[in-house]
Amino acid sequence: MKKTITALLLAACGLTAHGASDYPSAPVRIVVPFQAGGLTDILARAIAQHASSRLGQPFVVENKPGASGNIGADTVAKSKPDGLTLLMGSIGTNAVNAHLFSRMPYDTLKDFTPISLVASGTLMLVTNPAVPATDMRSLLAYARANPGKLTYASGGAGASQHLAGELLKTMANVDIVHVPYKGVVQGVTDVVAGQVNMTFDLATVEPHIRAGKLRPIAVANARRSSAFPEVPTIAESGVPGYEVSAWYGLFAPAGTPPAIVQRLQAEVVSALKDPALLQRLSALGAEPAGSTPEELSRFVRSEYDKWGKVVRQAGIRLD
Repeated sequence: MKKTITALLLAACGLTAHGASDYPSAPVRIVVPFQAGGLTDILARAIAQHASSRLGQPFVVENKPGASGNIGADTVAKSKPDGLTLLMGSIGTNAVNAHLFSRMPYDTLKDFTPISLVASGTLMLVTNPAVPATDMRSLLAYARANPGKLTYASGGAGASQHLAGELLKTMANVDIVHVPYKGVVQGVTDVVAGQVNMTFDLATVEPHIRAGKLRPIAVANARRSSAFPEVPTIAESGVPGYEVSAWYGLFAPAGTPPAIVQRLQAEVVSALKDPALLQRLSALGAEPAGSTPEELSRFVRSEYDKWGKVVRQAGIRLD
């Protein structure tokens, strides 16, 4: 009996190892839980292109927006843990949404296997040029003199742009109105058109800034952007301690074999050394990250705890 059990265990281990060595045996989906065009989508497509060229199978990006990213994230959470369905997650889907919704379709901390942090993105507060403010202090003065008049767009309730606006409302004591969209690109389009006053982003607003269609006001991150070093941070501009940073990581369903996770992590790190990708990220104000699965797991937990406190203090609920 013992010999039979041992043989079965060895056979199982052999199959597991063989499966990992053959990975991927079929096309791989990278689910982006937002519309195409944003930084989440850009990063997913860069990783997909790199991995496709190296691993012998197509890596295909699938955009599944909706419910602040919960629809796409839930698709991955409930997928087979074979490494063939991955999530390009974000601060919203993998840290914040659990605090914003009373009912979640997935467990943020238990239903995913972290692979690697991919990048962190700059959030810049930009306005339509028609807004009568040219810097953060004059914008805050206008907002306080006109409560409820200024509107700001986000890529959806719970997105990083939404969090940035809610934190600004709380810390600067201003009344500005949130206008959620199904994706950040659509929101930026309406800010350029003047239908909404402002938004927080950089990847999608950078060309509009350079074209003079949007006015940069301040950076939400702790540090200034390398793409626009002349633009101060919000913390420098009258709201000390203010900081919001968007981040993006690659995740697999919980239970994905460690050998597959390690192989994917190595591909992410390799992709982030590509000079063309690094140049593109720099132009978008984003910084490449790269991490071990363990480092990403600890980081997600810290972000989960941090934003849980912010959401509770601000009293933000989305249902």
